[in-house]
Amino acid sequence: MKIHSFYFFLFIVIAGFSQQKYPQNYFQNPLDIPLYLSGTFGELRTNHFHSGLDLKTQQREGLNVFASAEGYVSRIKVSHWGYGKALYITHPNGYTTVYAHLKKFSPKIESYLKQKQYQKESFEIQLYPKSDELQIAKGEIVAFSGSTGGFVGPHLHFEIRDGKSNPINPLLFGIKVKDDKRPSINTLVAYPLDSLSQINTSNIPLKIGFRTQKEGVLLSDKITAFGKIGFGVYSYDRLTGAANKNGIYSLEMNVNGSRIYYHDVETFSFAETKHLNLLIDYDRYIELGEKIQRCFVVEENPLSLYKNVKNRGELDIKDNNSYTIEIIAKDFKGNQKKMLVPIQGKKDSILIRSEEEVTDYKISAKEFNKFTKQGVTIAFPKNTFYKDLYLKFKVEDGKASIHSNQVLLKNSYTLTFDVDQYTASEKKQLFIANYSSKGYPNYVDTKKKDKTFYTKTKSLGKFKLLKDSIPPKLRLHNIKDKQWVTNFKRLVLKVSDDLSGLKSYRGEVDGDWILLEYSPKHGTLTYDFADIKFNTAEHKLKVIVEDNVGNTKTLESTFYRKK
Repeated sequence: MKIHSFYFFLFIVIAGFSQQKYPQNYFQNPLDIPLYLSGTFGELRTNHFHSGLDLKTQQREGLNVFASAEGYVSRIKVSHWGYGKALYITHPNGYTTVYAHLKKFSPKIESYLKQKQYQKESFEIQLYPKSDELQIAKGEIVAFSGSTGGFVGPHLHFEIRDGKSNPINPLLFGIKVKDDKRPSINTLVAYPLDSLSQINTSNIPLKIGFRTQKEGVLLSDKITAFGKIGFGVYSYDRLTGAANKNGIYSLEMNVNGSRIYYHDVETFSFAETKHLNLLIDYDRYIELGEKIQRCFVVEENPLSLYKNVKNRGELDIKDNNSYTIEIIAKDFKGNQKKMLVPIQGKKDSILIRSEEEVTDYKISAKEFNKFTKQGVTIAFPKNTFYKDLYLKFKVEDGKASIHSNQVLLKNSYTLTFDVDQYTASEKKQLFIANYSSKGYPNYVDTKKKDKTFYTKTKSLGKFKLLKDSIPPKLRLHNIKDKQWVTNFKRLVLKVSDDLSGLKSYRGEVDGDWILLEYSPKHGTLTYDFADIKFNTAEHKLKVIVEDNVGNTKTLESTFYRKK
């Protein structure tokens, strides 16, 4: 009994160690409602790890957002995309909390911000107040929740960062979220890891079936294998009171009782988050939208999430040997889902094998590569690709097809179109477009020279020069021309652009710049009448919007407002 008590005590100490590295009860909840998550820390997002907690705000905006601890506002960032309106508070203990997608800030912060926006004549802005300018008390209302930053729903994104600006899982600081649900494992994939390996006589990845046993343990179909192989699973977590498919906290794999693979999402750096796609089966994600987390580490992977991984998590299956693989997915609370995979070592003939298509465009990953075809040039600097390959490259009717977006790039390359055949007026309206998987063209940052247009991108796929000769659309939304607006709190305009997209906008009242807030999600430009004290009744409104190739639309109107 004493021995069992000792091991139980040791387990509790180890389980609580990571939490005790961080101050407990120092940071309070930033909302005064029960916390439910729509996103967990380290969750696998598109091309990055989620760097905080997404806190549900009861599907509405305007909830009070409280400072989690005393400190000072060290950064304010306002942008149309990304975090939208975001606030950074630095605390005496060296940590910084981040509050994002806000509707607006508290009056003292809002006043400070608007003064700077009017000085710079820009809605988008980034400010770094001094430590004595905007001091904050613990529990002080600093903002109101919203949904700014593009096409996002109402919620509060909350982070805790260390002194090096690395995000850390806020749950490690004692932020409480109820969770009594186990994670799920929905897909198991087995991977041969070299040309001699096989799984069920196949040298290509195979999806393996499984069924549920007692107490929820999953048992896969028995497989035969030989050589170096690995496994990956699609796993997610659901928390109490929420139906969202959130990210898991840790993933481990044991072979015959010995751990050979483990990673968790305690912390990471923003510099490494771009390598998320090396953690997952990127090919399968692009093809099926399924994020299979590998239980092995590919050679090029620099992520710091891994702990005590043996032989990179690869299995070396011997002929006539038997193995039991145990894969365990856990959430932060320790709820777990376990899967068992029985393997019989058997050296069979390989019946299924994929063959790489040989093309005229051989990529040597560690060398500079450049190819030109029908006026389109692609130039790949050293280390653009993670590994060597034969590139598929063709140009038809002016559309360049550059391999497949299933291939993962480490760095950007340059794509150049020859435009010498176009007139000067035609060049003004041309831009480079990248086609989505559904065939929709999207503007990409286009740099223009006299004879060539180029862009730097990390995306492969289909690109083409497109012409945009149609200016954006702009109209009054909540008022009419020559209307009295004394009782209106704000002026709203509708704005849209059908092709190259909105680049800039400028609004004036009686010749003076006004602060217009652009919402990509709603396609609106909004002006708060409280920003200016009016001395006369009649006022002239002028708004100019411009798309990414320089087409402009101007709206002029008159409105009346009592002093």
